[in-house]
Amino acid sequence: MHRFEFNDIDKLISMVIGQTNTGLTQAALEAMTTNETLWFRDKYPFDILQDTLLPELSKKQNRIRIWSAASSTGQEAYSIAITLAEFQKKHPGAFSHGVEIVGTDLSTEVVTKAKAAIYDELSLKRGLTEYFKKHYFEPASGSSMRVSQALRDWVSFRSFNLTQSFASLGKFDIVFCRNVLIYFDVERKDKILQDISASLHDNGSLILGASESLGGASKKFTMVTQASGLYYRKV
Repeated sequence: MHRFEFNDIDKLISMVIGQTNTGLTQAALEAMTTNETLWFRDKYPFDILQDTLLPELSKKQNRIRIWSAASSTGQEAYSIAITLAEFQKKHPGAFSHGVEIVGTDLSTEVVTKAKAAIYDELSLKRGLTEYFKKHYFEPASGSSMRVSQALRDWVSFRSFNLTQSFASLGKFDIVFCRNVLIYFDVERKDKILQDISASLHDNGSLILGASESLGGASKKFTMVTQASGLYYRKV
């Protein structure tokens, strides 16, 4: 209200909902969204990626595509890239047709930060080992570090609302959609999961947050349980 010089909260809310002022609506979205993230969050999705999904995709005769939905400031997308790079070190020739990792988020502010790929000392301490810092980062200003150019070449970011059409995103082999569906009502959540299913290649994989489930979209996927955790296959 202070920033946009409103004296009436009801009027502000009405304009945000009506989207009559793009700048105001975006500012409200930035204020409301939660952008909590860290490197290799929960660990088990990256174990599944490394031990199960990447071996299956390593000989694919096309570029592999992975989507990090609700990617926040980029740590998840770059953690995926590090996992692929480590796999490639152990399996020369893997992903010979290329890699594309797409990170999307509703917030334009965090998308801008993700594109810059520069992280301060506190961010770097949240889940990132010294080995990874040494091999996949380069010095930036002060104590900050930037993700290496080789990884940045694999990853792109864009602002995207999960309630809009997925058509512009193309098809993916794997989708990470973690810790975001909890913010939607049941009907909208089911629609998003159905759209994710349509955006996956045949036999594509979906990784959700630890506390999230498929709900009404369970017919679109089959659950795969492993020692490290679980994920979903497109039916």
